[in-house]
Amino acid sequence: MLYIVPTPVGNLEDITMRALRILKEADLILAEDTRTSGQLLKHFDIHRPMLSYHKFNEHQTVARIVERLQAGENIAVVSDAGTPGISDPGFLVAREAARAGVEVSCLPGATAFVPALVVSGLPCDKFCFEGFLPQKKGRQTRLTQLAAEPRTIVFYESPHRVVKALTQFVETFGGERPAAACREISKVHEEIIRGTLNDILAHFIEHEPRGEFVLIVGGAGKDDKG
Repeated sequence: MLYIVPTPVGNLEDITMRALRILKEADLILAEDTRTSGQLLKHFDIHRPMLSYHKFNEHQTVARIVERLQAGENIAVVSDAGTPGISDPGFLVAREAARAGVEVSCLPGATAFVPALVVSGLPCDKFCFEGFLPQKKGRQTRLTQLAAEPRTIVFYESPHRVVKALTQFVETFGGERPAAACREISKVHEEIIRGTLNDILAHFIEHEPRGEFVLIVGGAGKDDKG
């Protein structure tokens, strides 16, 4: 069995009892960063073998992992935080395991964009998850494509690119588009800034962005579509 195991994005109390049990019983834990996951396992007194599994080596290691699964091992996949496969490694091994006839189970659990979307104050019945935009090639093309998207749009962004991203959002979507910036979800310094894109950009020009961000942008209305 391959288990996709979400881990807390901030508060360690967010881990589930089932996740702890699976991690304690796994023959092997695939970790995006064994140092980060090692701290989590140590906190919960879990002592299982770990193997580094990240975007730079997943293509080279996935065949060997599938072989171990087919041989009868139970393997758990964790990322540094949140649900593997959501803007993190995990998709490739899940796909290849399923293709090989191995049972794959994803535990419900922590992910950053769901609480951010819910507390944003923007419609969350229908939404478009974009994750991290391309840093260079294709970035503006994708934003232009999203300008007429009627659903609420969800982005991930790192702190040193937040002002750049918000500036591009204003230029592409219009400064009066409703939005929210959610940072440090479930951590001590969690903060939600709501308003227009102009408001939020002005806030982070004045206050240095810190922590990991989820940026939520309201969908295009009739006026936005022209």
